[in-house]
Amino acid sequence: MNSPERIDLPGAGLRLAADAAGPEDGLPVLLLHGGGQTRRSWGRALPALAEAGARAIAADLRGHGDSDWAPDATAYRPEHFAADVVAAVESISENSGGRPVLVVGASMGGVAALVAAPQLGDRLTGLVLVDVVANIRMDGARRVLDFMKSAPDGFATLEEAADAVAAYLPHRPRPSDHEGLKRNLRRRPDGRWVWHWDPRLVTADALDRVEEVHNGQLDDAAAAVRVPTLLVRGLLSDIVDEDGIAHLKGLIPQLEVVDIADAAHTAATDDNDAFVAAVLEFTHRVAAGAR
Repeated sequence: MNSPERIDLPGAGLRLAADAAGPEDGLPVLLLHGGGQTRRSWGRALPALAEAGARAIAADLRGHGDSDWAPDATAYRPEHFAADVVAAVESISENSGGRPVLVVGASMGGVAALVAAPQLGDRLTGLVLVDVVANIRMDGARRVLDFMKSAPDGFATLEEAADAVAAYLPHRPRPSDHEGLKRNLRRRPDGRWVWHWDPRLVTADALDRVEEVHNGQLDDAAAAVRVPTLLVRGLLSDIVDEDGIAHLKGLIPQLEVVDIADAAHTAATDDNDAFVAAVLEFTHRVAAGAR
């Protein structure tokens, strides 16, 4: 496959950077990464979807990667990310001749997709949630936020950053080089490596805000989802448990669940082959139903 095309998508008053690949007349698939990640966090998902005939688009969420930062720290709430998703999906659908879009969202990207879903109507043809449900485990959320706050001044070397990631993801084999890690880091003029996202994303009350969202606020949005929906869960996840899945199935009766055995909350990258296989199989069925 040729290199993906670098494009911009409209957000809600700001610009979202994205990579696009695959035929322009294919099923549009929008990939939304998790908090602290970038559009390059999907492994082989983008080229695999393109090779399967989809028009695959991986976007940087606001405040991440090459997308615009929010004007202030108060504009990083689920409703702001969701407003970006609505604007992006509308643009993608319009540029695809009115075809509805399949949205794949991991963690925070999945929350944004859930909040946006009721506003998208027939512009949404399917939904994939990657290790996120309406009521997550807050101990897992605390661990994620603690990691995001752990290096406010970045790292002196890539090796130092790799040490931090290895401590955070002890279940994952440590890569032999740092090329993949560079996708989530940028180098400041002083030479230090910092995460490729706006540090204002993680405020002092971040955990309270996450708990507020996952304590009933997502239920109405989830209950309004009518399209085919897939949950991809890492069995080692400390975010999604059986109670969370049962609760989500009560809200979305058509929910399907695929478990990835040796994956945690970062399921899409922990076992990228299994993740891609699950998404491709679901995408084929959604595309067949959309014809």
